[in-house]
Amino acid sequence: MAVQGASSCPRHGSVPITKRARAKRFWRRTLVAAAAVLALPALAGPALAMPTHPLHRTPEGGFEELMVPSSMGPIKVQVQWARHGGNAALYLLDGLRARNDFNAWTFETNALRQFAEDNVTLVMPVGGQSSFYTDWSAPSSTNGQKSTYKWETFLTEELPAFLEGYGVSRTNNAVAGLSMGGSAALALAAYHRDQFKHASSFSGYLNLSAPGMREAIRVAMLDAGRFNVDSMALPWSPQWLRMDPFVFAPQLRNLPLYISASWGVLGPHDHPDGATGMFNTVNAVALEALSMMNTMSFIGRMDQLGIDAHYSLPVEGTHSWGYWQDQLADARPDILAALRAN
Repeated sequence: MAVQGASSCPRHGSVPITKRARAKRFWRRTLVAAAAVLALPALAGPALAMPTHPLHRTPEGGFEELMVPSSMGPIKVQVQWARHGGNAALYLLDGLRARNDFNAWTFETNALRQFAEDNVTLVMPVGGQSSFYTDWSAPSSTNGQKSTYKWETFLTEELPAFLEGYGVSRTNNAVAGLSMGGSAALALAAYHRDQFKHASSFSGYLNLSAPGMREAIRVAMLDAGRFNVDSMALPWSPQWLRMDPFVFAPQLRNLPLYISASWGVLGPHDHPDGATGMFNTVNAVALEALSMMNTMSFIGRMDQLGIDAHYSLPVEGTHSWGYWQDQLADARPDILAALRAN
């Protein structure tokens, strides 16, 4: 049994402790604690120099792939950072057959080179086949889709919030797209004017409610992934009309716009080779002619409303990437001016 005033040590037995020894130990512990407190500001100091956003894994002007959380699950977004660290961004939207591995702007065109020296970040979301980049009513009922497309929410809420952490502005953006992405670009800009300062549509379908258009879209979406247009929006519902540039045209007033479509005449980018090449070229001619009909109807609506836009309507051109690359290059000065990213 230990005696009073002693501590029991497993290895050394009972050792008497005097009042003086206890006092020495008390002051030693006090000095150690005080030294630790005094050291805290020095330890905390370097944290003040940490960046307020994650560091790019590539230099300014470099290319990077991000996985961005969303209500649809993680979405890959390919990014080329602004050459001089600017906060402006250009969102590039894909077409109806958008792939799940790459945004086609990155490999079908020279878009990365076009903007390589510009102070604007290219934001290229991956996926969204047949989505029209809108929020759907339900998962597609014809292909077993497990989640509901919520692309508008992703592009205007979840993705901007994520990119803001990298220093990309939520309010200094432009959006451009081809075909499906063309009408979607105008819709995103029309309903989110606080986010987008410029919108470009290349060969877009800008009168979705014209006779026969919904059924044409139905066939195209079934061919591109077996998606059901009725799961996107019911016929002539407010949600369907909300997607139609012809209907929401008044909301584009005072927004800088670039609108292009061609007349479907074969041009320098058309080199059909074999039966498959001829088939694809014939389809490209027909799709571009349909886009031009929609575009002319849209132009008439805009003229009626007294709303200006930059129109490019070349005779030569089909529904194919070579021409969309050219149209992006033509729109580039307008985009940079609107974002003050020259």
